Amino acid sequence: MITRGECALEVSMEDFLKLDIRVGRIIRAEPFPEARRPAYKLFIDFGPELGEKKSSAQITKNYTIEALAGRLVLAVVNFPSRQIGPIRSEVLTLGVPDAEGEVMLIAPERDVPLGGRLY
Repeated sequence: MITRGECALEVSMEDFLKLDIRVGRIIRAEPFPEARRPAYKLFIDFGPELGEKKSSAQITKNYTIEALAGRLVLAVVNFPSRQIGPIRSEVLTLGVPDAEGEVMLIAPERDVPLGGRLY
């Protein structure tokens, strides 16, 4: 386990740029009762280039389904998709833990074009 102030490994800028992190807007969220830990199914619009992608997120402690629709998020869009229960998660939605260890979503502070890439 990595503790604060420690890095798992060094990566080059070239390695970082291999990650395709884009901004998307949550179109809708649904309960995900089949998940092992409490989670939601997210349907995220990444704009005309990438379209809509699905993800699951363990964010039930800090977000209600109603509060998620319309929210901007950042996600890694070039990882291989992964089967999580009955859904195929196509992107990794990014977040950081709060003081209690519960996930808080990462998002731009202002409205930006969907599909914009993080550099």
